[in-house]
Amino acid sequence: MPELTELTATQLVDGYRKGEFSPVEATRAALDRAERVQPAVNAFVRLDSDEALARAAGSTERWRRGEPAGLLDGVPVTVKDIILMRGGPTLRGSRNIDPQGRWDEDAPSVARLREHGAVFLGRTTTPEFGWKGVTDSPLSGVTRNPYDVSRTAGGSSGGSAAAVALGAGPLSLGTDGGGSVRIPAAFCGIFALKPTYGRVPLYPASAFGTLAHVGPMTRDAAEAALMMDVISGPDVRDWSALAPMDGSFRDTLGDGVRGLRVAYSPSLGGQVAVRPAVAAAVRQAVERLAGLGAYVSEADPDFTDPVEAFHTLWFAGAARVTQHFGPHQRELLDPGLREVRDLGARHNALEYLAAVDVRMELGRRMGLFHESYDVLVTPTLPLTAFEAGVEVPKGSGHRRWTGWTPFTYPFNLTQQPAATVPVGLDDDGLPVGLQLVAARHRDDLVLRTAHALYEAGAAGVPAPPSVQTKI
Repeated sequence: MPELTELTATQLVDGYRKGEFSPVEATRAALDRAERVQPAVNAFVRLDSDEALARAAGSTERWRRGEPAGLLDGVPVTVKDIILMRGGPTLRGSRNIDPQGRWDEDAPSVARLREHGAVFLGRTTTPEFGWKGVTDSPLSGVTRNPYDVSRTAGGSSGGSAAAVALGAGPLSLGTDGGGSVRIPAAFCGIFALKPTYGRVPLYPASAFGTLAHVGPMTRDAAEAALMMDVISGPDVRDWSALAPMDGSFRDTLGDGVRGLRVAYSPSLGGQVAVRPAVAAAVRQAVERLAGLGAYVSEADPDFTDPVEAFHTLWFAGAARVTQHFGPHQRELLDPGLREVRDLGARHNALEYLAAVDVRMELGRRMGLFHESYDVLVTPTLPLTAFEAGVEVPKGSGHRRWTGWTPFTYPFNLTQQPAATVPVGLDDDGLPVGLQLVAARHRDDLVLRTAHALYEAGAAGVPAPPSVQTKI
């Protein structure tokens, strides 16, 4: 039998049902793995071993009685330290959050996981308030890539991506305001889904407004579908949440891609310079989709880079989340965050609404695009993981993280479902991600297409060397 840390959530639940091992054993194995990899990659802000083992013991007893609490009873899960979870502080990567505050409320997604019996291992790292596409913060330092610890894990859900890649729990809960589950998942060789906005309820509301989504970070698409069946449960605290879905996200996973209309855009119409190794791996996976019966056309969505509108909205959010900070607190901020919050504070209401107009027009264009194509395929990122501890690759000429993430943030503006699928390694042994995008509310098409790639052997990459050598 494989080590418990190598099993998926589905395999763990199946093992519990058959009595082959217990949630306590699986939790101990995940905690041990987390403790062993933490010095090298710094994926965790906090591990809650005592609470995790107590929840695992309760789960073990429920399985012994044949009365599991839900779909994920006893499965080890990690949660990004920007998502509210009762019983301990949510520090959001900031030295300005008081850990002694009242921490007595779960975010909706955490509440649903708790109801289904998930075992919470601990909190994963984030840049301060999740503001950038790499994971380092004044509070917790630099999070590193499992495939090469001199490289970044990406961000802002970098700790979650590293934890899943290294076997410290098969599932993690992240957030995505401009690519923040997709970027680190692509760099760390795992799957991640940014669901349609509102599909997973969010509370408290993000300072970055309706750009921010909550989504699963997992080993593969089937695991994400399972997790979505749990975390998409309704919650009255989110006024913008969508109505509950009929059926399960797993219902159509096996329908394949035969007959789907797939648009392949290798560079958004020449707007993005993509590394050759990335382009080659993505193209090979697209060819596999064609071989599986999809109608693949090379076609570009009809938009130019909306980065200025995104910056207006994003920087205004940074100003909003820090607006009550005094001079001393501002000095404690990540210097990059301090810079963008100062820029955001200068925007007026008309400039903000002009950015909203750009967003609405982009949404219109993508709505029309998806009348012709079911799924859009792009690289997730134009490059693989670069050096850790910097916002942009050295020598790139980029000023902000958005300079190297042109495939991700446009689909936060449009609120569409988008996922990243690992489709190979470059010459340095670093993972390459392929992005799948569908029309709003068509999360099923994203998951179904991704699952087809996994089933065909065109998705998934070898475990990081640190896992292969059982550190």
